[in-house]
Amino acid sequence: MTASLAENSRTGPVVAIPVYAGVSELELGIMVTLCRLCGGGGATLTVNRSRASIVTAGGLVSTPHVLYAALPEPVALLIPGGPGAAKAARDPLLRLFLSTHAALPTGASGSGLLLPGEAGTLTGRLVGGPADLADTMWGYGVADVFAGQTVTDGTLCTTPGGFPALEAAVHVASAVWGAEVAQLAVQRLTYPSMPV
Repeated sequence: MTASLAENSRTGPVVAIPVYAGVSELELGIMVTLCRLCGGGGATLTVNRSRASIVTAGGLVSTPHVLYAALPEPVALLIPGGPGAAKAARDPLLRLFLSTHAALPTGASGSGLLLPGEAGTLTGRLVGGPADLADTMWGYGVADVFAGQTVTDGTLCTTPGGFPALEAAVHVASAVWGAEVAQLAVQRLTYPSMPV
């Protein structure tokens, strides 16, 4: 029934977000929130090989919206990091999913870069990301690594982990809903002051 609710609330383009045990709820939350501010409640669907609940990095329990096979054709991908990324990157179904959708606008943050790296979709690309993964990124055949920075190379935006995941989400939201809509959503997220 949850899948039906997710499908019924979807009225526009869908951004797919692969999730896995140990995903960062901060990065996932930033990505989902920005896209929902831009495109409404059905703007994102979390996807996994199973609809079994997963435990996030901080111990929250989350249930993916859909299986890979049931996912409507996405228009973009967002890939959050987390301590479970290295294990998730070895999943052949996830690697196939990412390689099949490699041409879509994509934002990857933190250790989430391991997922497209293992899927072979970073070859020849300029990448940013966390400084502690710089040596690992070279192993994926990238053109250059800008450790600790956000880098946009065509349809791909890679960022360090944590709050910079917002930059990956803005990249994807701008491609899907337009830069003006994405910036308005950022303004709503980063309200400068609140009365106390």
